[in-house]
Amino acid sequence: MPAFYLDPGRKIREKELHSLEKWGVTGIIMREVKNNEELIGMGVPVIVSTYIHQKVEGACEIYVNNKAIGEMAAEHLLRLGFKNFAFCGFDDFFWSKEREQGFKERIKAAGFQTIVYKQPKSQVKRLWDNEQVILADWLKSLPKPIGLMACIDERSQDVIEACKTAGIHVPEEIAIIGGDNDDLICDLANPPLSSVAVSGVRAGYQAAELLDKLMAGKEELAGQKIIVEPTHVEARQSTDILAIDDREIVMAIRFIRQHAREPIQVNDVVEATRIGRRRLEKKFQRIVGRSVHDEIKQTRIEEVAKMLRNTNLSISVIAMTLGYSSVNNIARYFRQEKGMSLLAYRNLYGGEK
Repeated sequence: MPAFYLDPGRKIREKELHSLEKWGVTGIIMREVKNNEELIGMGVPVIVSTYIHQKVEGACEIYVNNKAIGEMAAEHLLRLGFKNFAFCGFDDFFWSKEREQGFKERIKAAGFQTIVYKQPKSQVKRLWDNEQVILADWLKSLPKPIGLMACIDERSQDVIEACKTAGIHVPEEIAIIGGDNDDLICDLANPPLSSVAVSGVRAGYQAAELLDKLMAGKEELAGQKIIVEPTHVEARQSTDILAIDDREIVMAIRFIRQHAREPIQVNDVVEATRIGRRRLEKKFQRIVGRSVHDEIKQTRIEEVAKMLRNTNLSISVIAMTLGYSSVNNIARYFRQEKGMSLLAYRNLYGGEK
């Protein structure tokens, strides 16, 4: 089957349309172009990954749950103890605004506000050589330390470069998290970038399956929607910090995270911090907003989720590896935290790497 590549965002040319017709194309999966109607008008099944418009008439859509991505990024920064928050996106793209909305709403629900970067109106000022200076000045004006979400990993990289221009340390002064978890961008950035991962691989399989049904006449040619959901935060160096002034609480959290694969109890944390249990519990609840026990449980469940996503180990082996006394215990705790069973989570999010 011939492959056809088109630069995202531009118009498809008449010559390219003729090439597709000549090949006898019977189905298309594509990222949105400026003249979608030209391809949709060919009369073959089309599945579009939206990018420019929220909705594409006459085609099936691959839609990203952008608001949920923003919420997950906010939750990650809140867990790190930040009290100051910012968002940097692209003003002209709906998906960036949706991620901003999700981020701001979750931060507001926690009792904080979000400072939002506004791009310059002038297209000349948006050229990177010019905008880098504007962005650097905005970053310098922010209260520190601060947790910042960029709408996409490419934008995170822009923020890192602007931080270097401004002499701002990442993550000590500004912790940065992006979206979509592009391994190439995130791993090669300096420092490596944290990002919200999405179920892109799963959506690709779903799109192929739907296209097969469309071409066989088993489904309607328009209206179906494939949802791409956030799966987890891939934490890297750009958010490897705890924005908490209290040394004892920082020690407690670091101990919990370092021993996340062990069946530790609250008393183990008390011994590690060398302060009384009552004092630790009161300080932890006041500063972090949850109990030491809840922090242990949540941290260990994240380890379970990571193993479900990234390994083929059976649930019983995962339970044994992490020191759970039984599969029933791990299943009960997991459902409480994630709202679904272990198997449902693996089926939904496993195999994304």
